[in-house]
Amino acid sequence: MIRTGLTLRRLIAAGITAVAAAATALVATAGPAAAATTPGIDVSNYQGAINWTSVRNSGVQFAFIKATEGTSYKDPRFNTNYVNAYNAGVIRGAYHFARPNISSGATQANYLASNGGAWSADSRTLPAALDIEGNPYAGGYCYGLSTSGMRSWVQDFLNTYRSRTGRYAVIYTTTSWWNQCTGSWTGPWANHPLWLARWASTPGTLPAGAPFYSFWQYTSTGAVSGISGNVDRNYWNGDRARLIALANNT
Repeated sequence: MIRTGLTLRRLIAAGITAVAAAATALVATAGPAAAATTPGIDVSNYQGAINWTSVRNSGVQFAFIKATEGTSYKDPRFNTNYVNAYNAGVIRGAYHFARPNISSGATQANYLASNGGAWSADSRTLPAALDIEGNPYAGGYCYGLSTSGMRSWVQDFLNTYRSRTGRYAVIYTTTSWWNQCTGSWTGPWANHPLWLARWASTPGTLPAGAPFYSFWQYTSTGAVSGISGNVDRNYWNGDRARLIALANNT
C-alpha cells in the first residue's frame, strides 16, 4: 500500500512517542521502588551457635548482632558472633535493646558504646542500632513516657552515641510504635538510617517523616544455612557497595 506523506509522518511520530514511553518506563523501574535489595539477618543469643562461614556462603551480606540491653545486660554470644561474622566477610553492626524506663538515653548509649557498639572504618562495621519498640516487660507499651519524654530520651541516646563514636546510630522500630510513642516525631530521619520492622511482603507505611527505609526486617521466621531454627531476615535498600559506604561513613 502506498502511504501519503501525512500518514508517514503520523507513523514516525507515533513511533517516537512509543520509544519515549518505553524509555520513561525503563527509568521508572530503576528508581527507588526498584532499588537493589542486599540480604541480611539479625541475631542474638537466641540463635545459639552460628557457623558464620555457612551464613556468608548462603548469600547473607550483613548482620546486626545483639550487644546490649538496658544498663547491665550484654549478650553472651556477642563477642563470638561479632568477630566470627567479620572474619567470614559479613558486614556487621551491633544493636542495643532500649529500656527507656530504667535509665537515661545517655546512660544506655554509653553502655552500648563501651560493650561492643564502638565503630571503626574497616569496611565491615556498621554504626550501631538503637532497637526501640513496644515494651515487652512491665511498665506500659511506651515505657511509661509521654511523647515528649520519649523524644527527649531517644535524642539523648542518639546525641551520646554520636559523641562517643562520631556516627549517627541506626534506629530500629515499627511504624505504629514510633508514631504512637513519639507522637509522630520526624526529627531523626534527616541523619539516622531507618531500620523498619514489618513482617510482610511490602514495607508499607513508614514512620512519620521518614523519606525511605535503609534496612527492612521483613520476617522473623527466615531460614539460613549455618543457623539452627528461625532467624530474622532483612534487606538493605541498596547494593553492597552502598552498604560498605555506610559502614565507612563515605
